Amino acid sequence: MSSIIQIKRGTAAAWTSANPTLNSGEMGFESDTKKMKVGDGTTAWTSLAYTATDGDISGVTASTGLQGGGTTGTVSLSIDSTVATLTGTQTLTNKTLTSPIMNNAVSTGTILISPEERTAISATAATGTINFDAATQGVLYYTTNASANWTLNVRGNSGSTLDSILNTGDSITVAFLATQGSTAYYQTAFQIDGSAVTPKWQGGTAPTAGNISSIDSYVFTIIKTGSAAFTVFGSQTKFA
Repeated sequence: MSSIIQIKRGTAAAWTSANPTLNSGEMGFESDTKKMKVGDGTTAWTSLAYTATDGDISGVTASTGLQGGGTTGTVSLSIDSTVATLTGTQTLTNKTLTSPIMNNAVSTGTILISPEERTAISATAATGTINFDAATQGVLYYTTNASANWTLNVRGNSGSTLDSILNTGDSITVAFLATQGSTAYYQTAFQIDGSAVTPKWQGGTAPTAGNISSIDSYVFTIIKTGSAAFTVFGSQTKFA
């Protein structure tokens, strides 16, 4: 038996009611829903559209919105962790990695090899209160000669506190680099989220001066010990 392809322009309702009896296997195209259909020997049509599970690839399920010419929908992907490999550049947003292994084939712990830290470089002179946004940088480098003593305030960023982005037991290390001219200045106070915290200084004594014609590096390791509670270890080092 020869087969024919019938093409109908119109609504699905008109297509069904106006169509003559079709032999089994004869095909047509329903233009408004963009579906191919097969005649079943009556005036009815049998859709070729996928159901929610028809044609699934292992681990991949297409939602209803992707059937029958739909332009939007959701694809859910289940990956077998024992065989999955992602190649190329991937961007993961708001994902939690549980016990990840980074560039390491031996230990089951997390190992970082030469991690890159984000550095903010600014042609600014140290003075007043300097906000250090720990959520976006690990190092803050002021390249203009300091013009007065300053206070360093470490926070998450302009819209979040450091307290809100750290869990108790978490720690971070930040560095502030202050360029000095012929008159040197130094950091006189330290804050976290706008509240004063007294660091424990390397050598047991807080700095009382800067170093002329150099870059003074202030490094702070901050440990969150409780809600809005921190222990801070600080140091000042001259580079020239």
